[in-house]
Amino acid sequence: MVETERLPNGVRLVTERMPHVRSVAAGIFVHAGSRDEKPEENGIAHFIEHMLFKGTENRTARELAEEFDRIGGLANAFTSKEMTSYHAKVLDTHAGKAVELLADMFFNSVMDEKEIAKERQVVLEEISMSEDMPDDDVHEQLWKVMYPDHPIGAPILGTEETLAAFSREKMFHFMQQHYTPERTVISVAGNIDDRLIDRIRALFSQFSGKVGRLPDGEAPVFRPGISDRRRDTEQGHICLGYPGMPIDDRHIYAMAVLNNLAGGTMSSRMFQEIREEHGLAYSIYSYHTAYKDHGTFAIYGGTANSRLPELEERIRGIMETLSAEGVTEREVGYSKEQLKGSYLLSAEGSGTRMEQNGRNELILPKHLSDEEVIRHIEGVTAGQVNELLDLFKGPPAVSIIRPE
Repeated sequence: MVETERLPNGVRLVTERMPHVRSVAAGIFVHAGSRDEKPEENGIAHFIEHMLFKGTENRTARELAEEFDRIGGLANAFTSKEMTSYHAKVLDTHAGKAVELLADMFFNSVMDEKEIAKERQVVLEEISMSEDMPDDDVHEQLWKVMYPDHPIGAPILGTEETLAAFSREKMFHFMQQHYTPERTVISVAGNIDDRLIDRIRALFSQFSGKVGRLPDGEAPVFRPGISDRRRDTEQGHICLGYPGMPIDDRHIYAMAVLNNLAGGTMSSRMFQEIREEHGLAYSIYSYHTAYKDHGTFAIYGGTANSRLPELEERIRGIMETLSAEGVTEREVGYSKEQLKGSYLLSAEGSGTRMEQNGRNELILPKHLSDEEVIRHIEGVTAGQVNELLDLFKGPPAVSIIRPE
């Protein structure tokens, strides 16, 4: 059972007790991601995520790493379009220490100028690595096509030009604006005891900052278009993007079912026709990404450059047939069973529960039990899925990366 609490300063604490496990996963979730950046700040949320591991007033970067290692902890972080998370997973006997280390990083980061200069080179290497992987970069280019005038279309990692301008002062300014109590959630799941909860309350009750809520930016508007790039690569890669729906849309479960049967599983239409019947691609799949005010449905495939036109034609054909003919109750039934299984199997670990609860509290905020989620999935009908097919009747956004 998920329990929520709001501390007097506005920080939200979400806990889920799992007495059958020996682990505890704890995470700090901040409602600040790349969509909150100004153009000249592109990449700063991700850069701050890196810098919080680079030393505090109490510990050097090496000491932070050594202390996590000594307790057998797995510490990590991520930055997305809408949030930043710092998290760790440890044995329950070391949960208090893990939370203390996360709090030290969060509150006492020094942002040393020498470390900033070194980490700038690390992130530049990360950008280069991403660009050297066309099966990743083709997705990045798709977002630029779909949302050319909105920060959600910009790369989370930033660019070489924006990175060069980041300074200690600019990072602290961004944190003062966005790293505030009312935009912060602490999520903990696993074999939790009351002492740990009390420790978290004590550590995060000290958090003070700007009072009030930043105004929400404008919702992104999907735009069709095309990006066609040539790169030093052996294979051709293509992504097609269509409008989707926000995370709290009443049809979000129908969309999950639709994604499964369109391209999300091995039995999907995309996989069966493109890979199994025609041997046209090794990797072919679809996915739906949902944010607070919009969503995107995308399809990826990779094949030999000479077969890219055929691959694109078949992807479009499958989507056109799907839109014109709809889905059957039988397809929907199979998709729902697969979706239920994948949801329940993925939700068994403390790390997954911690992350799921943190995201839900930050963005929605509401929490459904496993039984409620399963009921929502089971309630999806073919008629509900078919209502969504109008989303695919307009022209898609297209991103292609092909050999030089």
